[in-house]
Amino acid sequence: MSRFQFVADHLHAFEVKWLCAVVEVARSSFYAWLAGADGRAARRAADEALAERIRAVHDEDNTYGAPRITAELNDGAPEGQRVNHKRVARVMRGAGIAGLAPM
Repeated sequence: MSRFQFVADHLHAFEVKWLCAVVEVARSSFYAWLAGADGRAARRAADEALAERIRAVHDEDNTYGAPRITAELNDGAPEGQRVNHKRVARVMRGAGIAGLAPM
């Protein structure tokens, strides 16, 4: 659990100023974290949708790694739906998807 989440969980019982002092975070940082919650949720949902697209490509050929899956996803995709190879690699790691490594 993050310190910010701790403050958010207990802000109805105690003052935010006091909680932030106890866990040693700046109040402005807490409020910035709180304001970014919608953005984090949207990114998490987008990553889950991308993981499903990656699984669909990976199920066709489980030897594909991040570079090939990225190329497959971007092949003929409109500009707004193209993805970066680093993001594909991060989502694959998080979802436990891996290509076949040469021996």
